[in-house]
Amino acid sequence: MKNVALFGAAIAALLASACTSTTKVSTMQPGDQKMSCSQLESEFVALDNVMNEADDNKGVNTANVAAVVLFWPAAVGNYMDADKAQDLVDKRRTHLMGIYEDKNCDGAAVTAG
Repeated sequence: MKNVALFGAAIAALLASACTSTTKVSTMQPGDQKMSCSQLESEFVALDNVMNEADDNKGVNTANVAAVVLFWPAAVGNYMDADKAQDLVDKRRTHLMGIYEDKNCDGAAVTAG
């Protein structure tokens, strides 16, 4: 009985490790309109980092390989989770870019995002 419990715990741990979670952002956040140009630029950098994390979670990585081997729907879930995160980043970037332009900020690197 003890071996069955250990085996069950091991399988549960493997299944849990097969899932990834990408950081999600809110499109609009309190205080967005009050952000300075430099704060907006910092937020664009942070959004780039979230987008890169989502790209990594959509690709071939240990969690996705484990998901395909152990429980393939988890791989689909990982991809959809990362895709949703990227959509939220795009919406937030558009929202912040409107504020950035309204404030007449001038950062060439921000539009590359």
